[in-house]
Amino acid sequence: MDLQLAGKVGIVTGASRGIGRAIAQRLSGEGMRLALLARSGEQLEELAASLAHESLVHPADLRAPEVPAILVAATLERFGRLDLLVNNAGATKRGDFFSLSDDDWIDGFALKFYGAMRCSRAAWPYLQAGGGSIVNIAGIGGRTGSADFTIGGAVNSALLNLTKALADRGVIDGVRVNAINPGSIVTERLKLRLRTLAAEQGIEESEAARVMTLASRVARFGEPAEIARAVAFLASPLANYIQGALLDIDGGQTRAL
Repeated sequence: MDLQLAGKVGIVTGASRGIGRAIAQRLSGEGMRLALLARSGEQLEELAASLAHESLVHPADLRAPEVPAILVAATLERFGRLDLLVNNAGATKRGDFFSLSDDDWIDGFALKFYGAMRCSRAAWPYLQAGGGSIVNIAGIGGRTGSADFTIGGAVNSALLNLTKALADRGVIDGVRVNAINPGSIVTERLKLRLRTLAAEQGIEESEAARVMTLASRVARFGEPAEIARAVAFLASPLANYIQGALLDIDGGQTRAL
């Protein structure tokens, strides 16, 4: 299926590994030129060298307030247009609520929420000019509370609300804004959780994976490429009537309406 993305330009934050890397690979495979942001310049360079089309490597810490505007400006200088923003960057600290510090909370919001907000604000005029779109990568923790994921759940919930609010504005301005909520996806973060669970319970990692999928009531973990395919579709003209959608891709883990 031709997603009609060839020749378009996108920004992907958190692109150096995991879901962000898979998104970059998929979008480049569809013919897009990309600006790639993450803190690791070396990993971004390696990714860029593997992509099918031209890309801009922009290593930076998205928690710094000035970075989003600089990123957007660099993208426009390099490619002359902007059609898509994928807000993917951001990890939050897990743990018991009473062991999490104010700094942990501030850091969680600084990267994932404020980074996405500032990138959206900086990119908006150029997305508006070309009828572009934003895809926010949030997470199912924003829809279901969990005692050991208080920061992540709160951040994701805020990002989902921001998605709806910007989609409302986007109806007027001609910018589509949607979000994807990944479930348990096979990334280094999930592998670390499996190693931790295996060590705590004195079991093999394969058994830890079985325990975790049973607890989540899903058949398996997801793959980064499955999230990437959804991003490419939402970014494409084929999804032109999808606005303000919050798409759960979690193998059925979220059972709420």
